[in-house]
Amino acid sequence: MTKLDLRTEIKEFLSSRRARITPEQAGLPVYGGNRRVKGLRREEVALLAGVSVDYYVRMERGSLAGASDGVLDALASALQLDEAERDHLFHLARQSGAPGGPRRRRPAVTVRPALQQVLDAITDAPAWICNGRYDVLAVNPLVRALYSPVFADPRRPANTARFVYLEPEAARTFFVDYDRIVCDVAAKLRMEAGRNPHDEELIALVGELSTRSELFRQRWASRDVRLHRSGRKRLHHPVVGRLDLDVESMDLPADPGLLLNVYTAAADTPAADGLALLASWAAGRDRPATEVQALR
Repeated sequence: MTKLDLRTEIKEFLSSRRARITPEQAGLPVYGGNRRVKGLRREEVALLAGVSVDYYVRMERGSLAGASDGVLDALASALQLDEAERDHLFHLARQSGAPGGPRRRRPAVTVRPALQQVLDAITDAPAWICNGRYDVLAVNPLVRALYSPVFADPRRPANTARFVYLEPEAARTFFVDYDRIVCDVAAKLRMEAGRNPHDEELIALVGELSTRSELFRQRWASRDVRLHRSGRKRLHHPVVGRLDLDVESMDLPADPGLLLNVYTAAADTPAADGLALLASWAAGRDRPATEVQALR
């Protein structure tokens, strides 16, 4: 993969979203028993979006340049896009219609010293900063301990997408919900590709994963997209065992493209006890794992 073809991306995204909606789901009458397309016809999408058939056909062929926000909103409603899919549609339109060619934004590869100070000040919770490529750019000691299986790879920056897809046995052991994680990682990378389709390092990462992982190729081909959201992360740490953690993922407005992730556990829960044990291990990493396990 040497580049992201915007026209192909738009075409395949729109056609895949159209194919999943039946006329019944769209509230349209169905005439006759045989339909030659899966999902809605282009004419039906045009009707639902309030645009001409020719105009929608041009859009699905990859031409979103010049489409107004109103047209994009109508198209998103017609295709029943969720929030992430709607954002992705708008990102693709902006990239294809940016004056002078697609907008290029080079995602950060380092963090400001003040952000590292913020991480260091968070002493009771694992916290780290990443970019949209899943590069781990800055961590506090608890994250270095929590994500020790990820940091076992000497390549830097550490990258959780590579760990998930290229170290599947270790990742399946570490992530309790591995099957969901593989879907989410590919979908969030697809979202990032829509925001910044000319990011050479992202293109290289997708190419590497596509070449080396059949599972990634399958998930990437789904065209699904996801937003970084708060949620629950269930991990099995090699030293402290099972940790069910709450995750908050926050954009950093002063540093576009960077995300601050903080993992916490409710008080008086097994996960809180596990984090305390993790902190003990992180404070003395030279201690044998068996000695830390004896504290459990």
